[in-house]
Amino acid sequence: MVKLGFIGEGKTERKILESERFRELLDSLNLKYVEEVSDAKGGGNLVPERIIGLVEKLKKSGANQIIILTDLENMPCITTAKQRIQTDKHIIIIAVKKIEAWFLADTAAISAFLEQNYICESPEEIDEPFDFIKSESERLKGRGVRSKRLLCGRILKSGFSIQNAAQHPNCPSAAYFIKRLNMLAEIDVS
Repeated sequence: MVKLGFIGEGKTERKILESERFRELLDSLNLKYVEEVSDAKGGGNLVPERIIGLVEKLKKSGANQIIILTDLENMPCITTAKQRIQTDKHIIIIAVKKIEAWFLADTAAISAFLEQNYICESPEEIDEPFDFIKSESERLKGRGVRSKRLLCGRILKSGFSIQNAAQHPNCPSAAYFIKRLNMLAEIDVS
């Protein structure tokens, strides 16, 4: 069984990776979590010299594979974002442009959150998905959401899952994450 250690760029990534639905996905793939998700406390900290301690802690807990989840932000491409982290030893998942785009890609969860049927055609093309969701919430519900932390909690309660986001035809970064998890599930490390 592959034992996974996760490093999330920030609190939102950490909450998603620690969510019940994500743990259920890992269980269904016979993948094991070794410890709580490490929070890098911002993308600027995802550089080799700053993640060494996080990686070592996860390895000491038994992780034989590390997955890093971060945002593309304003980087020109996924390759550039991966080069910033400078590791070929770990799996790096880049949410395009930001992790909140995955919230828009999960049509069921965003519809539940906005309290009406809602489809975002191109979630990964929105530069600031948090601001977009906030403004859509104000427009459609008459109230917004104050912070990314609150949005994440509410969208998780609305049923968000990475698997649903991965089903969106225009959210390839979430689909890539699911594809990599499925590939890990096929590895025999016994």
